[in-house]
Amino acid sequence: MGALPHDRSHLLCDDLGDGRYSELFKESVDRWLISHLSDDRASDSSEGVVVTSIAVAKSNGVVAGSFPVDRLVEQFFHSCSVDWMVEEGQRVSSGDSLLSLKGPSSSVLSCERVLLNLLGRMSGIASSTAEWVSESEGVAVACTRKTAWGLLDKWAVHVGGGLTHRLSRSDALMIKENDLAVLEPQKDTVSAIRSVISSIDLELSSPFTVLEVSKLEQATTGAKSWSEAQNLRGGGERIVLLLDNMGPIACGEVDRELRSMDLRSWCILEGSGGIVRRELPEWSSVSGVDVVSSSEVNMAARSMDISMIIGGE
Repeated sequence: MGALPHDRSHLLCDDLGDGRYSELFKESVDRWLISHLSDDRASDSSEGVVVTSIAVAKSNGVVAGSFPVDRLVEQFFHSCSVDWMVEEGQRVSSGDSLLSLKGPSSSVLSCERVLLNLLGRMSGIASSTAEWVSESEGVAVACTRKTAWGLLDKWAVHVGGGLTHRLSRSDALMIKENDLAVLEPQKDTVSAIRSVISSIDLELSSPFTVLEVSKLEQATTGAKSWSEAQNLRGGGERIVLLLDNMGPIACGEVDRELRSMDLRSWCILEGSGGIVRRELPEWSSVSGVDVVSSSEVNMAARSMDISMIIGGE
């Protein structure tokens, strides 16, 4: 199977090795930094002796958030400098040193809490994602648009090996139950699906279109309507059928029915709704889906425990 359109990380960073982060991501990071600094009343200062503070992991996990931390220091704490001892996406163990922050004591202490909040939360999400991915046995793992820190959450999921899914409502066309009710209020769901798919601008939306369904008939109708529309234009892109709250067994029935109708190649199957990590083995073995999506990946993640010690080694 080819790459899934749920991976939107290229819209956040072109090349992690060269640090080519997009303007979209930079602007998001800056908004969050300003908000955190304002709430914490943190600011740069040249007061106090120059000190070096070491950030030390107090739990195992995957490090994420180096760019926001660098941006924090470079843009808002000019008197300080940060030196990394680990790389983005690196697995660390409790007791490992992550970075050093050097500068006037007043600035280091002012910067400390915001820095740790950023690094701790993003590393916690990356660590949680890595655990989901390791237990999904070949089924891709994606987060949803349910986030606490927007694109920062999305980036941390990517660092942990997961898929970002849509970065915003406008990032890809998603047709949900409420959309069908608004667009085709007089029609039943199956008829509405046929009508809406026939009206899609496929030249624009074919690369990533998601149709939310909750029943077998809705899924087969969506797949058939999509295949007919693509054949008319000579296209070959697949539609994402988001199987909402159907569970792994019912999703497996959808997979088998689509195969029997010779429609499976036109679809990417996404299991979603109420998915928790302990159920991943069942999703991998019986659902037939290509990807599972859950807000638990990031919203239920515990922050990595990190301490900063002045003069620490």
